[in-house]
Amino acid sequence: MKRLGAFILVLCAALAGAADAPPAAEDPALEKRVLRLASELRCLVCQNQSIADSNADLASDLRKQVREMLKAGKTDAEVREFMVQRYGDFVLYKPPVKTTTMLLWGGPFALLVVGITALVFALMRRRGRIDQQELTPEEHERAKALLSGDGESRS
Repeated sequence: MKRLGAFILVLCAALAGAADAPPAAEDPALEKRVLRLASELRCLVCQNQSIADSNADLASDLRKQVREMLKAGKTDAEVREFMVQRYGDFVLYKPPVKTTTMLLWGGPFALLVVGITALVFALMRRRGRIDQQELTPEEHERAKALLSGDGESRS
């Protein structure tokens, strides 16, 4: 009886992890085009994955739509254009360089330049403050004694 219970438990665990296998591709060339095109399109739900990699329902629907459009004889460029018209340039992983996407392309470089400029000015200002500080005569004598080894050591 214990063996039967263990067998049923193992069987249930194996079935719980099982999933339906994706259907075999009718046209391997078409599936290759679908996969290539789907890897160029951003999942609108996940935003950091392509629709080829995403498990979101919307990504699955978009893959089906891409497949249907390619089956209907549309070119890759026509499918991309359809997606851009429907969802905007954001759907493309490599959006085109144009006036509406200039901030997207130039933003990281602008932030880098601003950051480096701010760092240089901060370091220059800090160096100026350090150079302006002068020692009192007592501090100067104490520093001279410490450097020569004659000063007392404090812990």
